[in-house]
Amino acid sequence: MQKIKSLMARQGLKSPQESMADLSPVENLRIPSKEELREMREQSIDPQAEQEIINSIEEVYFSNDSFDMVQHELEKLPPELNLQELEEYRDKLKRQQAAVSKKVADLILEKQPAYVKELERVTALQTNLQLAAVICTNARRQLSVAKEGFTEASLGLLANQRRRQLLTGLLKSLRTIKTLQRTDVRLSEMLEEEDYPGAIQLCLECQKAASTFKHYSCISELNSKLQDTLEQIEEQLDVALSKTCKNFDVSHYTKVQLAYTLLGKTQTAMDQLHMHFTQAIHNTVFQVVLGYVELCAGNADTKFQKMQYKDLCTHITLDSYIPCLTDLCKALWEVMLSYHCTMQWHEEHDKQESAPTPDDAAAAKSDELVVDRSYVKKKLEHGLTRIWQDVQLKVKAYILGTDMSNFKYDDFIVVLDIISRLMQVGEEFCGSKSEVLQESIKRQSVNYFKNYHRARLEELRMFLENETWELCPVKSNFNIAQLHEFKFMGQCRSPSVSPSRQATSATTPSQEELSLFQQFLLEGNPFEMHIEQKEEETEDVLASNGYESDELEKSAYQDYDSDSDVPEELKQDYVDEQTGDAPLKSVSRETMRSKKKSDYNLSKTNAPILTNTTLNVIRLVGKYMQMMNILKPIAFDVIHCVSQLFDYYLYAVYTFFGRNDMYESSGLGLISSRLRTTLNRIQESLIDMEAFGESAGVHGQAEDRKEKVPSPHLSQLVVLTNSGTLYGLAQRVVATESLVFLAEQFESLQSHLDTMMPAAKKPFLQQFYSQTVSTASELRKPIYWIVAAKAIDYEQMLLLMAGVKWDIREIMSQHNVYVDVLLKEFEQFNKRLGDVSRHVRIPLPVSNVLWEHCIRLANRTLVEGYANVKKCSNEGRALMQLDFQQFLMKLEKLTDLRPIPDKEFVETYIKAYYLTENDMEQFIKNHREYSMKQLANLVNVCLGSHINKKARQKLLAAIDDIDRPKR
Repeated sequence: MQKIKSLMARQGLKSPQESMADLSPVENLRIPSKEELREMREQSIDPQAEQEIINSIEEVYFSNDSFDMVQHELEKLPPELNLQELEEYRDKLKRQQAAVSKKVADLILEKQPAYVKELERVTALQTNLQLAAVICTNARRQLSVAKEGFTEASLGLLANQRRRQLLTGLLKSLRTIKTLQRTDVRLSEMLEEEDYPGAIQLCLECQKAASTFKHYSCISELNSKLQDTLEQIEEQLDVALSKTCKNFDVSHYTKVQLAYTLLGKTQTAMDQLHMHFTQAIHNTVFQVVLGYVELCAGNADTKFQKMQYKDLCTHITLDSYIPCLTDLCKALWEVMLSYHCTMQWHEEHDKQESAPTPDDAAAAKSDELVVDRSYVKKKLEHGLTRIWQDVQLKVKAYILGTDMSNFKYDDFIVVLDIISRLMQVGEEFCGSKSEVLQESIKRQSVNYFKNYHRARLEELRMFLENETWELCPVKSNFNIAQLHEFKFMGQCRSPSVSPSRQATSATTPSQEELSLFQQFLLEGNPFEMHIEQKEEETEDVLASNGYESDELEKSAYQDYDSDSDVPEELKQDYVDEQTGDAPLKSVSRETMRSKKKSDYNLSKTNAPILTNTTLNVIRLVGKYMQMMNILKPIAFDVIHCVSQLFDYYLYAVYTFFGRNDMYESSGLGLISSRLRTTLNRIQESLIDMEAFGESAGVHGQAEDRKEKVPSPHLSQLVVLTNSGTLYGLAQRVVATESLVFLAEQFESLQSHLDTMMPAAKKPFLQQFYSQTVSTASELRKPIYWIVAAKAIDYEQMLLLMAGVKWDIREIMSQHNVYVDVLLKEFEQFNKRLGDVSRHVRIPLPVSNVLWEHCIRLANRTLVEGYANVKKCSNEGRALMQLDFQQFLMKLEKLTDLRPIPDKEFVETYIKAYYLTENDMEQFIKNHREYSMKQLANLVNVCLGSHINKKARQKLLAAIDDIDRPKR
């Protein structure tokens, strides 16, 4: 078909016949002429034979169009040509050509209608193409006209407009770039103004703009510069964050947090904040301690700044210890207060941001904020304990860096008070029990208290050995609560609160419910109040120590005989000038006169009887209790030492005034088994009996002796052998009654001590009170017995009784002389008591004990005198009863003591003379209060009257049986 088309293109349109005739012979296929075709038709060739001819044609003829058949046939010719063979071969080729031609002709004829039809279509297509060419030519001609007339001008305008828009955008970009170039100045100004959120916002916007114009070459350098600026802002922001650790400012912290939020580094900020707080604690304490160390060291060359904090603490001097500790706690308080305010800020901030968010984008952002808030909250809560632990460790290093064993008591109490306040801060800060601080202060306290107590015991011994047992004049309404040392007990609050805290809350009760962080949130410092309060307390001591004297107090100590010139209103009950109230225990003068015989307070009000030493012991107890109050962990050690103060005072009073070998022989049971046990315990546990011995003992014993004190010795100024002073009765009364007063004060303190005592150690306290404190009044008997034994001449009475004749035969109406002598002795004793009472008030219990002892000794002397009688008649026994009744009658006028002690002891012995043999035997068995000699004498005197010798032997044997177990 290609060949056909090419022929048609070259030759133009012809008829098919002409086309067939014009086919070039070059086309490898010779088209037969009409005549030949006719001849071929005429020749009847068998189709099968024709096909065989075609099949006999060599394959090479069908290979390709470029096949040269002439050349092929020529090459096939043999070397030697044979005409006949050639002709035959030529005929064969002709036949083959004829067969092919005929076959082609048949095929052409067969396809001719289709050929004609297709040729018509080609012709039509050619016509259409020629028409299209004409149309295109016309269009191009018209378009050329339009271009020349309109399009070029319009498109030129559009191009100019587009160029203008591009230039306008470029100008805007250039202006933005110019602004970006100048932002560093504005950023610096904002940083100086501490507008960190604005600086970060501006920087981020600049970075965003720079990324928009990154295709400009000048922007790459600017972008790098902005990144450096942002890093610089973060550094300054970190510095600003560190400033909040000491002086928290809400607006400043809000800016910082907002800035970190813009950076998307909220969690990082919290991590940095905790690191800054830790660093602030370290730097603060180091600078405070370093300042004091350098100040005290003067121009020393020591390089303190290079020292570790722990080593630096060891260079604090004793004088600067408390001021440094106070400043240390003040500085640490500022840090903890800032942390507390930081937590409060976040709590309030979280409440404000917890509002619901409607849209999805805001909800996603809210979820992210919740995660950040949760992290911040956990971090802050964990940081509480961590920061308090750091504070404890720093203060612990300071506490243990100095040996406080030589501190003054008041200074040590101040230290305890400061630490107690700090522990209170810790409890409010994070609920901590401050075990680190408690352990460190306990170590120092135990060490200090052992040395302090040992020194106080030695001091007490010195006081006792120099004590003249003179009355210390105090008000009638005196009680220990007036002493400076017991001021802390006047506050009704928990013992765990420090004294300064107690005093503060006492002055401002409305603040009791407020925590320290609430009280001092805006201004002030809990450790500043401490010093101010101490000054106030120091002034209160002088105002209430019981030593001031006024006219009313003086008048109360004047003799009653001088009352005549005193106005009646001043003769009323004693009134305190300061309060205007009458003391609870004040006694009117009429009441005091009514007790004239029994209570020898003739010239004194009912003021407590105590000495300077007693007052000193009470003050010591107050100081010890202050220490317990502040530091409960050593409460048992302190209470044990308090008990030793009382023990030593009791033992000293007993040793000075009550020790006597005649106790046992008296048979009066003056020392109870409980008192004896107590005295033995004190002597074994507290008294160093080898202090003046030659051998100090082995090392172990020496260690034990460190806890003991030598037995005290009575001052040589105290004379106990003068009969004119009733053998030192005034000193004995002051000593004994001061001990009783001390015991009463201990009783009043028991409930307070019990609250501070650990539960496991409470039995010790109960035992101390039941076996020691309660025995104080029992010392009255042995101490006053010595006075009673010497005040009256009982030996003289025995001699006078021995000169009386008892075997009389008539009843006498007149009593014997020895009764009058004895009564005169009692009158003299009564007068001496009155003389003593002019100097020292003799309380009713004391006068009762004295009179009881004297009467008891007198009665026993009477029995002893009656037991010395060799012969006695019934009339003699009646005379004995008369003498005794006369003695009782006169004695009852001298004393109000009822009943008369041992009255039955004498009467029973006198009446036993009349007993029969059987009754006498029963009497001997039942009345063992009489001595063997007295019982034997009773039997011997009765011999001959109503008891025979046999009965006498029997009764004496019974007496011997009773006496045998005693031997």
